[in-house]
Amino acid sequence: MLPLFAVLVACADPAAQTNSTATSSNIYWSDGDSGRIDGMKFRLANVDAPETGGVGARGGAKCEFERELGFEAKEFMVELTRNADLVITSNSGADRYDREVITLSANGQDVAEAGKAAGHLGDWPHKGRRALSKKPDWCAFRAD
Repeated sequence: MLPLFAVLVACADPAAQTNSTATSSNIYWSDGDSGRIDGMKFRLANVDAPETGGVGARGGAKCEFERELGFEAKEFMVELTRNADLVITSNSGADRYDREVITLSANGQDVAEAGKAAGHLGDWPHKGRRALSKKPDWCAFRAD
């Protein structure tokens, strides 16, 4: 495991913006698409997870079903990355919330792709800080 310094150097180096290879195993998930690695705030690139915040709260879920999906997505990511060798394979720089926008692998598996394949993440492509499509409507997946 590399120390926090090595992760930060890899993320701060302009050459590392596209191909950093910082390794860690210390991760905390805030929700299904963001968290902290060795204290560095991150967001997975080009994907969205259902929100876990209270329904109607700023930045929160739009419905209770989305919130439930959000907790499931977070648990999936926790299990996927538990005791895994984590590698930041790319870093696109900071988003508007000062989180590093990254591509992350766990034991060689792309974390975002695994989350999408399991139905816990949806596509939400960006170019820089600009979203190229609307966020997925997680409430629309509700089975009424």
